[in-house]
Amino acid sequence: MIQAETLELLEWSRLCQHLATFAATKLGATAARHLQIPAALLESLGLLAQTQEIYQIEQNLPSGLKFDGIRDIGEALERSQLQGILAGDELLAIATTLSGARQLRRTIDSQPDLPVLTELVSDLRTYPELEQEIHRCIDDRGKVADRASPKLGGIREQLRQVRDRIHQVLQRILQRQSNAVQEPLITQRGDRFVIPVKAPQKDAIPGIVHDTSSSGLTLYVEPNSIVNLGNQLRQLTRQEQVEEEAVRRVLTERVAEVKPDLERLLAIATALDLATARARYSLWLGANPPRFIDRSAGERITLRQLRHPLLVWQNQHEQGTPVVPIDLLIQSQIRVVAITGPNTGGKTVTLKTLGLAVLMAKAGLFVPAREPVELPWFDYVLADIGDEQSLEQSLSTFSGHIRRISRILEAIGEGEGLGAKGWGLEEQPEDAADTQDSGSAPESEVEEQENNSSPQPLAPSSLVLLDEVGAGTDPSEGSALAIALLCYLADHTQLTVATTHFGELKALKYQDDRFENASVEFDDVSLSPTYRLLWGIPGRSNALAIARRLGLKPEIIEQAQGQVGLQASEDVNQVIAGLEAQRRQQEQKAEETAQLLRQAERLHEEVSRKAALLKERERHLQQQQEQSVQDAIAQAKAEIAQVIRQLQRGSATAQAAQQATESLNQIAQQQLPSRQPPKPKPGFRPQVGDRVRIPRLGQTAEVLINPDEDGDLSVRFGLMKMTVSLADVESLDGEKAELPAKPKPAPELPPPPPTDPAPTIRTSRNTIDIRGSRVADAEVVLERAIASAEPGAIWIIHGHGTGKLRQGVHKFLKQHPQVSRYELAERTDGGSGVTIAYIH
Repeated sequence: MIQAETLELLEWSRLCQHLATFAATKLGATAARHLQIPAALLESLGLLAQTQEIYQIEQNLPSGLKFDGIRDIGEALERSQLQGILAGDELLAIATTLSGARQLRRTIDSQPDLPVLTELVSDLRTYPELEQEIHRCIDDRGKVADRASPKLGGIREQLRQVRDRIHQVLQRILQRQSNAVQEPLITQRGDRFVIPVKAPQKDAIPGIVHDTSSSGLTLYVEPNSIVNLGNQLRQLTRQEQVEEEAVRRVLTERVAEVKPDLERLLAIATALDLATARARYSLWLGANPPRFIDRSAGERITLRQLRHPLLVWQNQHEQGTPVVPIDLLIQSQIRVVAITGPNTGGKTVTLKTLGLAVLMAKAGLFVPAREPVELPWFDYVLADIGDEQSLEQSLSTFSGHIRRISRILEAIGEGEGLGAKGWGLEEQPEDAADTQDSGSAPESEVEEQENNSSPQPLAPSSLVLLDEVGAGTDPSEGSALAIALLCYLADHTQLTVATTHFGELKALKYQDDRFENASVEFDDVSLSPTYRLLWGIPGRSNALAIARRLGLKPEIIEQAQGQVGLQASEDVNQVIAGLEAQRRQQEQKAEETAQLLRQAERLHEEVSRKAALLKERERHLQQQQEQSVQDAIAQAKAEIAQVIRQLQRGSATAQAAQQATESLNQIAQQQLPSRQPPKPKPGFRPQVGDRVRIPRLGQTAEVLINPDEDGDLSVRFGLMKMTVSLADVESLDGEKAELPAKPKPAPELPPPPPTDPAPTIRTSRNTIDIRGSRVADAEVVLERAIASAEPGAIWIIHGHGTGKLRQGVHKFLKQHPQVSRYELAERTDGGSGVTIAYIH
């Protein structure tokens, strides 16, 4: 009984109504409105796994699971078992349900990593042959089709013929007796065809009167000429009904034969629709999957940014106020949490939010909180919230609370007697239980949740929610009763959360480490609650401030302030206010620190990304450059090889070789990057007051005196003043200063060094052999050769000998105007016996 009361107090039925709106079938909506709370942990884990996998399908498939064609065929299956005959539309609903279930199974089988759903539909039998037979015999309107049986087709053909004959006879009568009929119309009364005849002229058309108009001026007459045809039509219609019934009886018998499988199919489809509703509702809430923890193993309850699901619905659909989330972080050793603070501050909403979060997790729903969502699996959720005052039962506020708390204690006592029954484990001997600590199990018995088992608690795993514990009576007695009750619950339940205004309850934290304080925040400036939950700090009631905000007369408030307690109470309130202010400052600093950390992380990610992009671009450009150089070198080598082949064949000239060499130099200049860095363009002229940069000092300075004729200017950076040259400064944009032009005579520039021509290949045409000649004869030969030679190099073979011929050749070349320079050949090319002269 108390568990049903708790569901009503937490407004569980409203949440189920909201869940039902996400169901796709009538059966799923009904199951959602009557959502049951599992009694075992394994069942909750299975439901959560179903929700998780449906959630995955909803994310992967745009349309999610489709439940087209699935109908509520439960009553039809029951009547088929009782040898009733199903109607055509009922048979058609069975066929569409079979088709819809088959489509569900195909969708699930096509998705990877869905072990729970795959196992759920593994034994689903959809009987395609039964579906095909129903569609063959029943048309889309739910009527028996002509093709259902040859006999039925023959009967309906006879019916059409008889109807046609009746219409023909009646049409002839209407034409012949047009003056006697009220209007040329053929209608029916019952299953008989009639025509409207004027009452005064009824004898003109003899027949059977089946009906009369309300005015009595029109008689609906079946002419005698079609009476026999009407009787024949009635007989054929009866035969048609008998044959249709026979067809539907055969189909019903086939349905009855597979009734257990069809009921199983209906249950699976309903379970899938309910799981889909849970997943879609969780997705709409922005909820996250919970993980059931073992508090005896030191795990704490973690519910960050927890929101009340009914308030979220109200905000979204009923234009309610924005929902303020709360944080519930309860350490493993805590058994009782006392929440204090002003009225209308959100204490009761906190209790309901926690209770609904636990129930949602047990029922396979995700919890509207930020990940990670970690909470225990409670056997019982028991609550005393609100006022149970009743005039009919002669119950005061205090009596109502005590009655309900008594029922809570009875339920806890029954849970202790059941032991581990609610956890799906065997009951332990009493001596084993005596060795356990309060509310915890031996470490050796703690197993992982993934092993589908849970720890054996000493006390029943109950969550108790108490609103205004001990209220409604004398404060001193109520406070004493509240302390005794909370101490009892600390020994016999896993977690109790209570709201109170008693100051004595705030001190329990400092006497027993199983107790914790929390409070709802109150804004002293706006005199209104913020609905935020603060941990570790007891709250102030702020009754006078709230009364002033709600409009109570100021003179009453002032008189009440004069009657408020002792100075010690005021001191306590001031200490609490100081703690709250310090808490707010710490939270603000923590938020600022977290924001700076997030900004730093984003900046680091951006810099890392850009660095990676630059490195990749540099590598790519280097590869392109290397490839271009390699291509250019390969092309140049090919051209050189081609020229060499031509020269070797004797068809090429020295001029062609020279052109190939120039092409190679040109390609090298185009492909190889320049080693000279680009010089910045001058043009910046600093003025007094400008900021300039001195690169060699790494300083930024201010110009005090404009540059003089020599380009010197006075600058200041920090406390130092100094004179620097324009060449040493640049603008903040990196622009070099414009140096002043000095009227100096242009020095005599040395002649530019001769430019080496491109290397030339030695051939017989550019080689002169003067060995054995005298100097005078050799000069004539050389003059003739130089005059006919093209720009480039010629090889002069003079031999070693005494060296006089070589000296004479060198003297001649030195004085010749067409020779830019000369040198001895390399050792491999003749050494000191050969001179190479370069002709320009």
